[in-house]
Amino acid sequence: MRKFLVLIVAVFLFGIAGRPACAEDTVPVGVLRVVSDTPLFLAEKKGYFHEEGIAVKFIPFISGAKMVAPLGTGEIAAGAGATSAGLYNAEQRGIDIKVVADKATNRHGFDYRALLVRKALVTSGKFKTLADLRGLKVGIVAEGAADNSILNAAVVKAGLTINDVDRVYLGFSPQILALDHGAIDAAINIEPDITRALRLGSVVRFMPVSDFYPVQQTAVLFYSGDFIAKHRDEAMRFMVAYLRAVRFFDDAVKNGKITGPHADELIQLISEMTGEKDQSVLRDMVTNWCNPDGQVNIPSMKKDLAFFRAQGEVKGTISVDQVLDPSFAAAAVKKLGPYRPKS
Repeated sequence: MRKFLVLIVAVFLFGIAGRPACAEDTVPVGVLRVVSDTPLFLAEKKGYFHEEGIAVKFIPFISGAKMVAPLGTGEIAAGAGATSAGLYNAEQRGIDIKVVADKATNRHGFDYRALLVRKALVTSGKFKTLADLRGLKVGIVAEGAADNSILNAAVVKAGLTINDVDRVYLGFSPQILALDHGAIDAAINIEPDITRALRLGSVVRFMPVSDFYPVQQTAVLFYSGDFIAKHRDEAMRFMVAYLRAVRFFDDAVKNGKITGPHADELIQLISEMTGEKDQSVLRDMVTNWCNPDGQVNIPSMKKDLAFFRAQGEVKGTISVDQVLDPSFAAAAVKKLGPYRPKS
């Protein structure tokens, strides 16, 4: 009887798998606190990470580019960012960072990216088509960002080149202020800043990005090489929790709006995460799509890389395949099973 009690206590303390039942692996994660970070915060709030034996430590960054060095050193294990020229250059310098899953895709019906134009230019008739971008000052979030490839798709559709516009590098929120004050003429912007800008009344949502770039891989989940090589089991469990949250997010989003099951819960979480106190902005905005199986859009990444290379921002023979590791998402899907949308 005594041996039996000892066994029961041991199982309680250490768990079936041999790890202490109450112990969790702490995973530092770089975040931007933007809408596309929602699944990460959702996985924490819903307890999905906890169920996988993981405690996340969210570390805020002002841009995805600032995550490259900490990911390379293993200071953070995962990062919520976007593909850029910097990613490919880092890989070529031996900084081991991998894209492991989709975090946000802009596509028809889920156009959370748009070309904004000053309303005065549109109402005056000075801006009627994409060809009228020639000579204008266009806000872009950063040099080397994939937004430059988005703008390139717009000007190419109009028969122009990227050199026919004057790119002004500004963050998304500063872009809105610059548009409102006439310091720039147009911008490739993102939600919920787009909805905020439309409420100011000084800009026009001239065209959704999918009209000139049908499917764009906007944001991704990164793993550090250290996390992959030394903590593969944790990385696997992290992905399972993440994709559970992605699927919850997808269920709550219908036709680009947060109106599905658990919409109120999701709106509240996004409000807390982003600091957007006016929840009506979040209800009115168009949100991104996220692949429920974590698959990234490789053709989009190749298109952006080709643009970076043509601009001289990426040199060498680096390829998209060299920065991808889809194995974690694929294994997580095997464990979770096929995605079945909830109506």
